[in-house]
Amino acid sequence: MKPVIVTDPPRADLEQATRLADYGVATVHEALGRSGLLGPELRPIQEGVRAGGTAVTVLCWPGDNLMIHAAVEQCREGDLLVVTTTSPCHDGLFGELFATALRRRGVRGLVTTTGVRDVADLRALGFPVWSAAVSAQGTVKATAGAVNVPIVVGGQLVRPGDVVLADDDGVLRVRREDVQTGLDASQARLEKEAAAREAFEGGQLGLDRYRLREKLDSLGVRYLTAEEYEKEQV
Repeated sequence: MKPVIVTDPPRADLEQATRLADYGVATVHEALGRSGLLGPELRPIQEGVRAGGTAVTVLCWPGDNLMIHAAVEQCREGDLLVVTTTSPCHDGLFGELFATALRRRGVRGLVTTTGVRDVADLRALGFPVWSAAVSAQGTVKATAGAVNVPIVVGGQLVRPGDVVLADDDGVLRVRREDVQTGLDASQARLEKEAAAREAFEGGQLGLDRYRLREKLDSLGVRYLTAEEYEKEQV
């Protein structure tokens, strides 16, 4: 890793990123072929919040938040800070003072593979956070890392300027080249789901709507009465 701060990475269109967030993580994830999910370990510290913006990426050393301080300067309106470490770390690298500074710059939230602290204050401040842990463990500011370089989170490559979406269902990365595709595919999926919802409200079963009876039959699944089942167990 080179200790570097990249000051001008290309960013996805912010208006498109905002629109994409409105669809929600699950819908966009499915619409884009079930790609880009950053894993179930990243959980929100709040409920009922959706955030979407352009990624400012941070690579720190474990137990060291020096590069988060450096990253604040690089953040713009509509960004979403994404932090990871060179090896696993659940220390509280982020707290209320960072959130105060980031809100001032128009940052929409934080995603981090580390821990966070000052959770009650973060909630009161209304600054959305998705983290792998909550920990009061403090940190140092001693070791150089990197800002706005590609990082890996949950097995997915997150580049600076990619779109990051986050809500109660988790966190999703959408490559900046795929944002328009994501918008089109998500709208189509939303319309498809609306039609299915109407059908289910009318009493139709998923077995019939999705032709799953044929699938069950092809897999050798049989329908038996309780009496028939008991006889086969003898």
